Amino acid sequence: MISIEGLTVEFGGFTLFDGVSFIVNRKDRIALTGKNGAGKTTLLKIIAGLQTPTSGHVSIPKNTTIGYLPQQMQLTDSHTVREETEKAFEQIHEMEREIDLLNLELAQRTDYESESFHKIIDRITLLSEQFQMMGGAHYQADLERTLLGLGFRREDFERPTAEFSGGWRMRIELAKLLLQRPDVLLLDEPTNHLDIESIQWVESFMAANANAVILVSHDRAFIENTTQRTIELELGKLYDYKVKYSEYVELRKERREQQQRAYENQQKMLADTEAFIERFRYKATKAVQVQSRIKQLEKVERIEVDEVDNAMLRLKFPPVPRSGSYPVIAENLAKSYGDHLVFAGVNFTIHRGDKVAFVGKNGEGKTTLVKCIMGEVDFDGKLTLGHNVKIGYFAQNQAQLLDGNLTVFETIDYVAQGDIRTKIRGILGAFMFGGEASDKKVSVLSGGERSRLAMIRLLLEPVNVLILDEPTNHLDMRSKDVLKEALIDFDGTVVVVSHDRDFLDGLVDKVYEFGNQRVKEHLGGIYDFLEHKKIANLRELERKSTLTPEPSESSDRSSSSKLSYEAQKEQNRLLKRLEKAVADAEKLIERLEAEIAALEEKLATTEGAANAELYNQHEALKQQLAHTLEVWTEKTMELENFKV
Repeated sequence: MISIEGLTVEFGGFTLFDGVSFIVNRKDRIALTGKNGAGKTTLLKIIAGLQTPTSGHVSIPKNTTIGYLPQQMQLTDSHTVREETEKAFEQIHEMEREIDLLNLELAQRTDYESESFHKIIDRITLLSEQFQMMGGAHYQADLERTLLGLGFRREDFERPTAEFSGGWRMRIELAKLLLQRPDVLLLDEPTNHLDIESIQWVESFMAANANAVILVSHDRAFIENTTQRTIELELGKLYDYKVKYSEYVELRKERREQQQRAYENQQKMLADTEAFIERFRYKATKAVQVQSRIKQLEKVERIEVDEVDNAMLRLKFPPVPRSGSYPVIAENLAKSYGDHLVFAGVNFTIHRGDKVAFVGKNGEGKTTLVKCIMGEVDFDGKLTLGHNVKIGYFAQNQAQLLDGNLTVFETIDYVAQGDIRTKIRGILGAFMFGGEASDKKVSVLSGGERSRLAMIRLLLEPVNVLILDEPTNHLDMRSKDVLKEALIDFDGTVVVVSHDRDFLDGLVDKVYEFGNQRVKEHLGGIYDFLEHKKIANLRELERKSTLTPEPSESSDRSSSSKLSYEAQKEQNRLLKRLEKAVADAEKLIERLEAEIAALEEKLATTEGAANAELYNQHEALKQQLAHTLEVWTEKTMELENFKV
């Protein structure tokens, strides 16, 4: 579908990447990975036509549509959420307007037998078919389902977009892109502004609806669930593997090991040959053999081992000052903003050494509770900090608080104490501030670079309670690994507000779920919580779907249990039938699209264009596809409503 050939990008003598080439095929789901600064965003911009490479070119077939979601964008509009999202259906609206105008013209004409009258009818028929194929009959349902999936509530649909934060407005832009269903979807860190539930919804949507996708994300779980091909940019080179990211990591490791062994064997052979030449160079009796070995050396194709970026290390921080046994205790905590209740009746105890996660939809009060702990906002109830508690807080806007006049090195040197001061250069390298980057002024750093620097500064302060609000948004996978290992080894207490499942996995041992103005405690890791939540939702579904009244306390317990069991079995059977119907429809859609594409290739030839039977087959397949799409939409909506 898209061919990238020999792309080279240079900035002031620095080569970002050199001569990279690859092809994007229809339905490819590609994870574009690499450390921060490797050129991932630049490559997406070049494909999107927003930036020009130093050399090389991108070949895109005519009529191929490309949708691009950047990390940051300037959003200025004065529409409601629904009106702004409806811009995704501009082509459908144009068809509606043309159909209405043509119908109005027909109603005013009386020359029913004229050729022009029949041409108008043919045009209306064609537009109506295209309208149905593009989902014109149910686009409002698609719009609402997408906005709900991305975390909006129905009452938000008619609110002006200006009332929403930048993160929520980015969700609107993502909704528009997903609804447009372009041939190639370019997503640069789409999960940065999404909560876990919205990320899981996007995963499901992309699996069922997306065409080709090139995705930049540092969320391993999201990449693993949405892509099946991995392209890595590293040290100016491109490595392309037709496997998921987790498999790619293993294959890449094996490839380097094989290269290293081959390199070492070749080096030994070369050393032996050179030693022979040197030893017998001046002996006439060995002249023939020496010349033969010299020619042999000249013909050897030298093995190169792929360079590895080793600017990483395992951070081990000194012991922290010991806090009391219970660093944070909340008793009947409540918080409101005017008439809006954020949460109430919150009770929990965080023990010394706990590593806990705050999760839930955006707007449910996670950051608000953190601000309560920090004493930044007033609240009702009681919140007690333990003895000798020293809190280190990483806020989402933490990067803005750094002194722009200091260099990167000076910023860290200012807070580092003891032996850790001798390792500042290595620590900066671990977070991609190696070499000359450590001498940059903070004022010239990007937003992502500032966030990483603020994170390092926090980790070096002598605190025993770390509160991190979305710490991974601007970290690449390697930096996240360094941070995660440091937090696992951290002797104190950690509270993490995050939607990154892979980052939380193995780090936290307790999850606090925010939702419906309540905070629920779940013991165990993040995947234990997600599994429990899935079961809890099915139980809730069972309760909603059972038409019989709730049994009273005096009801027979055995009959109640039996009813519950039978109801659950019936719900599970219905769920499986709906899931099978959706899966069958998706398989049929994929097969029909492939058959239509094959026919269109034939119709593009001279022989095919003259074959009326091929046109009939093409039309029949299109009608079958339209019907199957309607079935898939109907069953998908039933399934989503069933799961609500």
